[in-house]
Amino acid sequence: MSRSRTAAAAPAVRGSAGRPSGRGTASLPHRLRRALLACCAGLALVLGALAAYPVPAQAAGTRPCDLYAAAGTPCVAAHSTVRALYSAYGGSLYQVTRASDGATRDIGLLSTGGYADAAAQDAFCAATSCAITKIYDQSPRHNDLVVEGAGTAGAADHAAPAGALPVTVAGHRAYGVLVTPGTGYRHTDAAGVAVGGQAESMYMVASGTHVNGGCCFDYGNAEHTVTDTGNGHMDAVYLGTRCHLGPCTGSGPWVAADLENGLYQGSGNNPANLGNSSPFVTALLKNDGQTTFALKGGNSQSGALSTWWHGALPSGGYTPMQQEGSIVLGTGGDNSNASAGSFFEGVMTSGFATDAADNAVQADIVAAGYAGNSNGDQGGTITGPGGTCVDVAGDDVGVDHAAVQLWACQSYAVDQHWTHNADSSLETLGRCLDIAGNGTAAGTKVQLWDCDGAGGQVWKQQADGSLLNPQSGRCLDSPSGATANGTRLQIWDCNGAQAQQFHLN
Repeated sequence: MSRSRTAAAAPAVRGSAGRPSGRGTASLPHRLRRALLACCAGLALVLGALAAYPVPAQAAGTRPCDLYAAAGTPCVAAHSTVRALYSAYGGSLYQVTRASDGATRDIGLLSTGGYADAAAQDAFCAATSCAITKIYDQSPRHNDLVVEGAGTAGAADHAAPAGALPVTVAGHRAYGVLVTPGTGYRHTDAAGVAVGGQAESMYMVASGTHVNGGCCFDYGNAEHTVTDTGNGHMDAVYLGTRCHLGPCTGSGPWVAADLENGLYQGSGNNPANLGNSSPFVTALLKNDGQTTFALKGGNSQSGALSTWWHGALPSGGYTPMQQEGSIVLGTGGDNSNASAGSFFEGVMTSGFATDAADNAVQADIVAAGYAGNSNGDQGGTITGPGGTCVDVAGDDVGVDHAAVQLWACQSYAVDQHWTHNADSSLETLGRCLDIAGNGTAAGTKVQLWDCDGAGGQVWKQQADGSLLNPQSGRCLDSPSGATANGTRLQIWDCNGAQAQQFHLN
């Protein structure tokens, strides 16, 4: 259902304190002041009348939202943790929350229109860990993304670890958003985003190597209720290895349109889509909301975009579209959150963008000079008794209280890869290895829990191969030295036995 929205006025650019800057008024002689006020009142009436009609935004600059505005399809959302997407943007890019004390810090830019101030994050998060808890919208709409709550297909999501995806852009260090299963962001009631068959365009810069076939690494338009409300109620660009309508060419990943209940590479199967597997990928979707959509993909480090589809929308409820106007990142519309991906920047526009604008945006992305490992720092395994790995119960979906166990090592299992943080905590899936209840008694089970800097989350590798928790004075332990899949781990008096051999890799 289409919902009426009030158009947002264009506020001043968000500053480091999140407030528009003010201007003082110089003193004027009384008669001159009266004349100016009368003149301005008349001018205000004229401008008010003009404001009733849509006028394409005029922009000067070469950033993506400048280019789309100049082409008559202005951005209604612009998200990035690495750079400004408007030449005149000088506000915050994202917010991090510190595990040790819950404090937050907005991370801004080195200069207006420039690149992220990664050093500010490094200093704030030193000796602890941080998570990305908000991604600011750089457009005047203020459609900021926050950690997604529960939906009909998934429990509440967790934030991405703030330091897990270091890259460089134009030679500057920056951090992307590392999405693992259970990570997701959303803005439920977005201003200016297409609803009920309106035209829109969107792109994201993502990784072509940190991908999987889980549903669904999306960026774009989704349901308002975090529920699958039917075909045509989503309009989001997808990048991953899931082949919805085969045969698909190669092994992917492919750029596709998540239109709800289908990841479409065309109106049906589309073997002409060869996939995009470069380290950094520009994935682009345009949809007129009525009959036609287009998909493009390209290497974000060099070259032009390839058009994988420009033609009819699928049949069966997609003509016209029924978008609902929320914004999602990293999950499906109902919070299907089994995906993996890396997100660096993305925008959504009003209207079906021109090919010339798309080409100019791709040229700006290439000029930004993305470099580094787009897979991120996903940590190493912890080898346990019998050559097994420390694992989280479930399929790469870590929630509070999730059991930590032994399981056969699997190179692709995200929940078997642990990051050793500066505060000596061990983190996977956005949560930390934790002693239940912050307990100290022998036999207390270990679990996943929000990283909070508690003593029950500190683990020190010992010379004899054990992992010591200093607060309890006890070691990570497999009961009776068991090595079977699913063996629940605990703490026990340190004894150097095989049951306590856990090696950080």
